[in-house]
Amino acid sequence: MASNSTKSSTVNNNKTNTSTTNSTTTNSVSEAKVVKGKATPRGTFPHVKRAGDFIYVSGTSSRLPDNSFAGVRVDEMGTTNLDIKVQTRAVLENIGDILQSVGASLEDLVEISTFLVNMNDFAGYNQVYSEFFDFSGPTRTTVAVHQLPHPHLLIECKAVAYKPLIGANNQDKDD
Repeated sequence: MASNSTKSSTVNNNKTNTSTTNSTTTNSVSEAKVVKGKATPRGTFPHVKRAGDFIYVSGTSSRLPDNSFAGVRVDEMGTTNLDIKVQTRAVLENIGDILQSVGASLEDLVEISTFLVNMNDFAGYNQVYSEFFDFSGPTRTTVAVHQLPHPHLLIECKAVAYKPLIGANNQDKDD
Protein backbone atom coordinates (compact mmCIF):
# COMPACT_ATOMS: atom_id res chain seq x y z
CA MET A 1 0.00 0.00 0.00
CA ALA A 2 1.59 3.23 -1.15
CA SER A 3 -0.58 5.58 0.91
CA ASN A 4 0.54 6.65 4.37
CA SER A 5 -3.03 7.36 5.49
CA THR A 6 -4.78 4.17 6.56
CA LYS A 7 -4.27 0.54 5.76
CA SER A 8 -6.50 -2.29 6.91
CA SER A 9 -6.40 -6.05 6.49
CA THR A 10 -8.56 -8.92 7.67
CA VAL A 11 -7.27 -12.48 8.03
CA ASN A 12 -9.26 -15.36 9.61
CA ASN A 13 -11.58 -12.95 11.43
CA ASN A 14 -8.56 -11.24 13.03
CA LYS A 15 -8.60 -7.56 12.14
CA THR A 16 -5.58 -5.32 12.30
CA ASN A 17 -5.93 -1.58 11.70
CA THR A 18 -2.82 0.55 11.38
CA SER A 19 -2.98 4.32 10.95
CA THR A 20 0.03 6.42 10.08
CA THR A 21 0.15 10.19 10.53
CA ASN A 22 3.31 12.31 10.27
CA SER A 23 5.66 9.37 10.84
CA THR A 24 3.79 8.33 14.02
CA THR A 25 2.27 4.88 13.95
CA THR A 26 -0.73 3.98 16.11
CA ASN A 27 -1.84 0.35 16.27
CA SER A 28 -5.24 -0.99 17.23
CA VAL A 29 -5.49 -4.75 17.09
CA SER A 30 -8.66 -6.71 17.64
CA GLU A 31 -8.38 -10.49 17.78
CA ALA A 32 -10.92 -12.96 19.13
CA LYS A 33 -10.22 -16.66 19.47
CA VAL A 34 -11.38 -19.97 20.80
CA VAL A 35 -8.36 -21.67 22.36
CA LYS A 36 -7.52 -25.18 21.18
CA GLY A 37 -7.22 -27.69 24.00
CA LYS A 38 -9.72 -25.88 26.23
CA ALA A 39 -13.42 -26.68 26.68
CA THR A 40 -15.42 -25.31 23.75
CA PRO A 41 -17.58 -22.34 24.77
CA ARG A 42 -21.26 -23.17 25.25
CA GLY A 43 -22.37 -20.43 22.89
CA THR A 44 -21.04 -18.31 20.06
CA PHE A 45 -18.37 -16.31 21.86
CA PRO A 46 -14.58 -16.50 22.11
CA HIS A 47 -12.51 -17.54 25.10
CA VAL A 48 -10.48 -14.38 24.69
CA LYS A 49 -10.53 -11.11 22.78
CA ARG A 50 -7.74 -8.58 22.43
CA ALA A 51 -8.67 -4.93 21.93
CA GLY A 52 -5.45 -3.00 21.53
CA ASP A 53 -3.41 -3.42 24.70
CA PHE A 54 -6.32 -4.92 26.65
CA ILE A 55 -7.23 -8.60 26.72
CA TYR A 56 -10.71 -9.73 27.78
CA VAL A 57 -11.29 -13.29 28.99
CA SER A 58 -14.88 -14.55 28.77
CA GLY A 59 -16.53 -16.17 31.76
CA THR A 60 -14.42 -19.24 32.55
CA SER A 61 -15.33 -22.25 34.64
CA SER A 62 -13.67 -25.46 35.80
CA ARG A 63 -15.01 -27.29 32.74
CA LEU A 64 -12.43 -29.54 31.12
CA PRO A 65 -12.00 -30.23 27.37
CA ASP A 66 -13.92 -33.54 27.72
CA ASN A 67 -16.89 -31.59 29.21
CA SER A 68 -16.32 -32.98 32.70
CA PHE A 69 -15.61 -30.58 35.58
CA ALA A 70 -12.69 -30.25 37.96
CA GLY A 71 -13.90 -30.29 41.55
CA VAL A 72 -16.82 -32.68 40.98
CA ARG A 73 -16.85 -36.15 42.49
CA VAL A 74 -19.71 -38.61 42.52
CA ASP A 75 -19.39 -41.28 45.20
CA GLU A 76 -20.50 -44.92 45.05
CA MET A 77 -23.93 -43.95 46.37
CA GLY A 78 -24.42 -41.41 43.57
CA THR A 79 -23.97 -38.38 45.82
CA THR A 80 -22.35 -35.46 44.05
CA ASN A 81 -19.63 -33.65 45.99
CA LEU A 82 -18.52 -30.24 44.73
CA ASP A 83 -15.22 -28.72 45.87
CA ILE A 84 -14.87 -24.92 45.64
CA LYS A 85 -11.10 -25.05 46.17
CA VAL A 86 -10.51 -27.46 43.29
CA GLN A 87 -12.91 -25.54 41.05
CA THR A 88 -11.29 -22.18 41.90
CA ARG A 89 -7.82 -23.52 41.13
CA ALA A 90 -9.04 -24.97 37.82
CA VAL A 91 -10.74 -21.69 36.84
CA LEU A 92 -7.62 -19.63 37.53
CA GLU A 93 -5.42 -22.15 35.71
CA ASN A 94 -7.83 -22.08 32.74
CA ILE A 95 -7.65 -18.27 32.67
CA GLY A 96 -3.84 -18.53 32.79
CA ASP A 97 -3.84 -20.94 29.83
CA ILE A 98 -6.21 -18.71 27.86
CA LEU A 99 -4.02 -15.65 28.52
CA GLN A 100 -0.92 -17.61 27.52
CA SER A 101 -2.54 -18.30 24.13
CA VAL A 102 -2.29 -14.56 23.38
CA GLY A 103 1.14 -13.99 24.93
CA ALA A 104 -0.02 -12.82 28.35
CA SER A 105 -0.15 -14.32 31.85
CA LEU A 106 -1.99 -14.04 35.15
CA GLU A 107 0.54 -11.35 36.11
CA ASP A 108 -0.99 -9.13 33.38
CA LEU A 109 -4.48 -9.22 34.91
CA VAL A 110 -5.83 -5.86 36.01
CA GLU A 111 -9.37 -6.93 36.91
CA ILE A 112 -11.19 -10.15 37.75
CA SER A 113 -14.91 -10.62 38.39
CA THR A 114 -16.04 -13.74 40.20
CA PHE A 115 -19.50 -15.26 40.33
CA LEU A 116 -20.20 -17.67 43.18
CA VAL A 117 -23.39 -19.72 43.44
CA ASN A 118 -23.09 -19.76 47.22
CA MET A 119 -21.35 -17.12 49.33
CA ASN A 120 -20.66 -19.84 51.91
CA ASP A 121 -17.92 -20.87 49.44
CA PHE A 122 -16.21 -17.47 49.74
CA ALA A 123 -13.60 -18.58 52.30
CA GLY A 124 -12.44 -21.57 50.21
CA TYR A 125 -12.42 -19.48 47.05
CA ASN A 126 -10.49 -16.71 48.77
CA GLN A 127 -7.92 -19.16 50.15
CA VAL A 128 -7.08 -20.54 46.70
CA TYR A 129 -7.26 -17.11 45.06
CA SER A 130 -4.59 -15.94 47.54
CA GLU A 131 -2.26 -18.68 46.28
CA PHE A 132 -2.31 -16.96 42.87
CA PHE A 133 -2.50 -13.25 43.80
CA ASP A 134 -1.50 -10.87 46.57
CA PHE A 135 -2.37 -7.19 47.15
CA SER A 136 -0.48 -6.21 43.98
CA GLY A 137 -2.74 -8.46 41.89
CA PRO A 138 -5.82 -7.49 39.90
CA THR A 139 -8.76 -5.56 41.29
CA ARG A 140 -11.56 -7.94 42.18
CA THR A 141 -15.30 -8.09 42.49
CA THR A 142 -17.07 -11.17 43.84
CA VAL A 143 -20.84 -11.52 43.63
CA ALA A 144 -23.37 -14.23 44.38
CA VAL A 145 -25.51 -15.47 41.51
CA HIS A 146 -28.61 -17.66 41.50
CA GLN A 147 -27.03 -20.26 39.22
CA LEU A 148 -24.42 -20.87 36.54
CA PRO A 149 -24.80 -22.70 33.19
CA HIS A 150 -24.34 -26.18 34.75
CA PRO A 151 -25.50 -27.45 38.16
CA HIS A 152 -21.98 -28.71 38.99
CA LEU A 153 -20.48 -25.24 38.71
CA LEU A 154 -19.83 -23.33 41.92
CA ILE A 155 -17.72 -20.56 40.37
CA GLU A 156 -17.10 -18.68 37.15
CA CYS A 157 -14.65 -15.81 36.56
CA LYS A 158 -14.14 -13.29 33.80
CA ALA A 159 -11.03 -11.18 33.56
CA VAL A 160 -9.30 -8.23 31.94
CA ALA A 161 -5.55 -8.09 31.32
CA TYR A 162 -3.32 -5.30 30.09
CA LYS A 163 -0.46 -6.38 27.81
CA PRO A 164 0.95 -3.70 25.50
CA LEU A 165 1.55 -4.68 21.89
CA ILE A 166 5.25 -3.80 22.04
CA GLY A 167 6.24 -5.69 18.89
CA ALA A 168 3.42 -4.29 16.76
CA ASN A 169 5.10 -0.93 16.10
CA ASN A 170 8.44 -2.58 15.32
CA GLN A 171 6.79 -5.08 13.00
CA ASP A 172 5.13 -2.30 10.98
CA LYS A 173 8.46 -0.48 10.59
CA ASP A 174 9.97 -3.62 9.04
CA ASP A 175 7.13 -4.02 6.49
